[in-house]
Amino acid sequence: MLSVVILGSGNVAQHLIKALYALPKVKLLQAWARNPERLNHLLPSERITGDINNLEPADIYIMCVSDGAIKDLSETLPFNDRLVVHTSGSTSLDATDAKNRRGVFYPLQTFSKDKDIDFSTIPLCLETEYPDDYLILEVLGGALSQQVFKIDTPQRQALHVAAVFSGNFVNHMYALAEQICRKHHVPFEVLLPLIQEVAGKVIYLSPAEAQTGPAIRHDEITIQRHLAFLNNQSLQNIYTLLTKSIQRTNE
Repeated sequence: MLSVVILGSGNVAQHLIKALYALPKVKLLQAWARNPERLNHLLPSERITGDINNLEPADIYIMCVSDGAIKDLSETLPFNDRLVVHTSGSTSLDATDAKNRRGVFYPLQTFSKDKDIDFSTIPLCLETEYPDDYLILEVLGGALSQQVFKIDTPQRQALHVAAVFSGNFVNHMYALAEQICRKHHVPFEVLLPLIQEVAGKVIYLSPAEAQTGPAIRHDEITIQRHLAFLNNQSLQNIYTLLTKSIQRTNE
């Protein structure tokens, strides 16, 4: 049975703690946090510590902290030659202090505090320095998810950028659409079937093949009508930029 220690108390840490604590083939020995009280609702008190020098021996230590904190936290760990991994999508494996065996355990998903996550559907992107350590990390990944991938640092960074475009930026478009709806007293919910249909198309079509709308049709009359309707320089700039990008991409 694999033994694991979680380091951190943010969204990723809390979701991983919940998922690992429920697995019969993994023993979540302990969780460490600078503010250990943030984990009281997840684990018995004897499995929580705020003292970095009080960490249990484990097969894997997972650092679920901000990108900027990875280096400092790994340097303060009071042991050597253990498998220590981080969960960052954009940070190199080399950011972890070399006194321990380094790896990456990156769940490619967005995590919100109060929304439950089914880890079995989340792609887990794994990387290690040594082949033997990959086998250990692969066992943990397979216990959590049905989608486990060997992804090196440049590939993972490409995925992270792509995830920002397909996740964060798309969600921002939803936020702008909601603002437009509210301004004109239209329920945002009217758009939900369209959002679901567009998202569902890319399961069986490439995004380029699924593209519709006035931009790809070069419907200048509608485009100019939309720009005049927006009557907001910031929204007009975004609309124009995306319209030109769609047209260039589909030339």
